[in-house]
Amino acid sequence: MANTLRNALILGATLSAISSATWAHQSGTVIGRAGPVLVEPQEESSNVRITNPALGEVSGAKVGVDPNAQLGLTATYMFTDHIGLGLLAATPFEHDIYATDAIAGVGKLGSTKHLPPTLSVEFYLNDPDSDIQPYFGVGLNYTIFFSEKTTDTLTGAVGVLASIADTPVAGVEATSSKLELDDSIGASLTFGIDYAINENWGINAAMWWIDIETEATITAETNAGTVTAKADVEIDPFAYMVGVSYRF
Repeated sequence: MANTLRNALILGATLSAISSATWAHQSGTVIGRAGPVLVEPQEESSNVRITNPALGEVSGAKVGVDPNAQLGLTATYMFTDHIGLGLLAATPFEHDIYATDAIAGVGKLGSTKHLPPTLSVEFYLNDPDSDIQPYFGVGLNYTIFFSEKTTDTLTGAVGVLASIADTPVAGVEATSSKLELDDSIGASLTFGIDYAINENWGINAAMWWIDIETEATITAETNAGTVTAKADVEIDPFAYMVGVSYRF
């Protein structure tokens, strides 16, 4: 699906050879867009560190995040003929969280859902009545994580992590675990193109880069008491969307 959405962006860039002279990005216009949006994390993770008790880092114990696609919705209000304020929203994304690096063979550790509302100032490059309207934008994202879950695999791995931490402790066995992810505020960049089909309807292709950073906290109940571990994760995804647009 990632290739399909990328190809759609490339196709949109070639539509400048076609013209129907019916669309206008004028001051006061509202443009709504809808279509599938794919979020592809470009994550980097710190080593997992056990903070309670203070056992230190577990070298090579890192995490990754799977991509996910949902329904994307955007709305732009044109303040002038060339500047608009755009909002990106979507149905909740759900991502699997898995072990990477030295513990890559462990498998799925958990999952989370998130909502990534993003507000952008958008700059439209062509004349307002152009049928081909490329644009770019800069903005602010607020990502809300919720419905975090852990797997039995993660619960079972707590004792192993404790045994190979900087200050190792053997014999730890966990009976349950939970996961919490901090919400994130970060910058965003967007690039897109609108192509007019008629006076109201059009085709849109767009992509975003979003700065998302979170701290993951794992809390496990064990035979040695409560164990807490943390990891810092830079998710920094690219998001790709292709769909239809409607000018109000």
